Amino acid sequence: MIVHPELRRAARHARRPLLAATLLQGAATLTHLAQAVLLAVALADLARADTGRLPWLLAAVLAVVAARALLGTWQRRTATRAGAGVRVALRDELLAHLGRLGPAHLSTARAGAVRTTLVDGVEGVDVYVSRYLPQLLVTLTVPLPVLAVLAAVEPVALLGLVPALLLALCGPRAWDRLLAARGKEHWDTYEGLGADYLEALQGMPALRAAGAVGRTRGRLEERSAALHRATVAKLRVSLIDTGITDLAIQGGTAAAALLACWSAVTGSTTATGTYLVLLLASECFRPVRDLAREWHAGYLGASAADGLAALRTAEPAVRDTGTAPAHWPGPPEVRFENVGFTYGDADTPALHGVSFAARAGRTTAIVGPSGAGKSTLIALLLRHHDPQEGRISLDGRRTTEFALDSLRQGIAVVSQETYLFPATIADNLRLARPDATDDALTAAARAAGIHDEIAALPDGYATVLGERGATLSGGQRQRLALARALLADAPVLVLDEATSSVDERREADIVRELLNAAGGRTVLVVAHRLAAVRHADRIVVLDAGRLDAVGEHTGLVEAGGVYAQLAAAGHAHRGELAA
Repeated sequence: MIVHPELRRAARHARRPLLAATLLQGAATLTHLAQAVLLAVALADLARADTGRLPWLLAAVLAVVAARALLGTWQRRTATRAGAGVRVALRDELLAHLGRLGPAHLSTARAGAVRTTLVDGVEGVDVYVSRYLPQLLVTLTVPLPVLAVLAAVEPVALLGLVPALLLALCGPRAWDRLLAARGKEHWDTYEGLGADYLEALQGMPALRAAGAVGRTRGRLEERSAALHRATVAKLRVSLIDTGITDLAIQGGTAAAALLACWSAVTGSTTATGTYLVLLLASECFRPVRDLAREWHAGYLGASAADGLAALRTAEPAVRDTGTAPAHWPGPPEVRFENVGFTYGDADTPALHGVSFAARAGRTTAIVGPSGAGKSTLIALLLRHHDPQEGRISLDGRRTTEFALDSLRQGIAVVSQETYLFPATIADNLRLARPDATDDALTAAARAAGIHDEIAALPDGYATVLGERGATLSGGQRQRLALARALLADAPVLVLDEATSSVDERREADIVRELLNAAGGRTVLVVAHRLAAVRHADRIVVLDAGRLDAVGEHTGLVEAGGVYAQLAAAGHAHRGELAA
């Protein structure tokens, strides 16, 4: 009976239509009461063999039934509109919050679990809010006036109705805590199974390659069995709840009927009063029966409430406290000053005392072995996290001074993991700039070295890509992402292993063309392979989270150290490939 605070909050997104749906539900319930009164009078007239008013009474009953049908249709439409409003507003709010949480949150949360919350959880809230809450309000208000009418007609009937009504409403509350626990267990299992299935579908090529399809199927069967057990455990408690309610309803109705019959036998009430007690006793419990039905329909929403609240109230890794717009008269200088950062409870820092400057309008490469801290440095620049030591600035202003959305719009990023949507190539490119002309699309694609391959497709830029760009090769996907980043025309361009899916010979050409096209931007290139960085204006070498060296390709090779080792390893690898 107690409504979860998250569900009350969700209901506020559609107050007016929910209020209208509740009033219409109440009006439809009143038609049942009016029908009971009319039938009681008609039956009493029949018992007295007085049929003079009977045609009018039956006509009135038919009119009440027709009115109830109209009210029911109107109420369902209003409730559906209210539920849709709640559903849309809740999803918009959660998606906007996910955007504020950023990649730092999504790297720790399972995508399938988030999808289950956003889709199934919100759908459950829709049903709970649009059907259960209006019925709850009707159930709390209608029985009282009915009992008042019965008290005036035959007070003795209350001896059977009041205890039964209290038992029907309050008895199941003894199981609320257990039902909530079972509901949370069921939802957590359901959410986990959804995440497992999504990950299995997305990783099917890898599972097949590793021969792990059978093991994965076995794990999914175990999770499905766990969901079945959680569902049965929830149903056991729910059936106890339903049993108590049904027992109270049937017992109360029977007790009221017996008391009414006793009153009729003893002559303490009229025939009309007897029929009123018999019919209104059943109508007194109708809202309770309807409430039990709507409770089961909206139970998924009640179970998902904790998960929705957890997602909505999750704290972002960084706070958006800046107000300055990220607009500069020209490409900005990016400066890292004594930057230090440690992930969670890690024993060693990912970055320690890193200081260097990426000059305005120039290309700065960041290289180093795996685990050197290159991607962490870019994540700090984009404020997916904030450094625990030191500062990062653009043209002398700390990144924390800029509004977060504005900062990220001023930095175009192409990462190793490229995401393309199942839409046309042109639509995927225009994600960066919706008003871009066809000529601008072509220019960006040429700069990224992908135009000729797009033009060779049957539909050119109107070609519809498969999910995640599956109809393209890995190199084509990355070059398309490069074109999209160039189209954004941000003053800072970050290439984070952006050409890793391209062969090394083609990589050097693409990077050279790209850097020529990126003139007027401050470019940061993160790469393992030195072919992508040897033409950079400046190369920053990281090792184990510390700055190892800064210089140009030739000087760094001659100086020895980590960069020279990377260069030697690259030459050896190319020699093996040639052999």
